[in-house]
This record gives sequence, C-alpha cells and structure tokens, in this order.
Amino acid sequence: MNDTNVTTQTDVKTESRLNDTAGKWLGWVGIVVGVVGFFWLRVWLGAIAAILGVIGLFSPQKKLSWVAIAAGVVAIILGIVL
Repeated sequence: MNDTNVTTQTDVKTESRLNDTAGKWLGWVGIVVGVVGFFWLRVWLGAIAAILGVIGLFSPQKKLSWVAIAAGVVAIILGIVL
C-alpha cells in the first residue's frame, strides 16, 4: 500500500516538472520570436509570440508567458505603426 502512494506522488511530481519545463520553453521561444519580430515580419511574429504566451499561461511559468505576450503585442504595434 505504501509503494502505491510513493509511485503516485512521484508521478505527480514528474508531471508537474514536465508542465513547468513546457512552460519555460513556450515562454522563452515566445520571447525570442517576439524580439525577432521587432525587426522582421512584425505582425506575423508578434502574433506567434502572443499565441505562444497565451498557451504558456496554462503552465506554472506565468511571468515568462506574460513577457512573451508583451513582446508580441509590441511587435504587432510596431508593425502597424511603422
């Protein structure tokens, strides 16, 4: 009975780490795409960065996701204005 509880707790911790890792990747890729979007294909890359940030909001990495959304929105605004 104790072995089952240990296995279940280990599985939950592993699943949380995978979600955390996926959130980090989504956030960092969104930030990089948003920054590249400042200089090239502003509207398209800005939209991609914002979408990656929104998807990343479903992970524990909220700050990275919000930065990716902000970078995407700034890139879109630059694309519209310039």
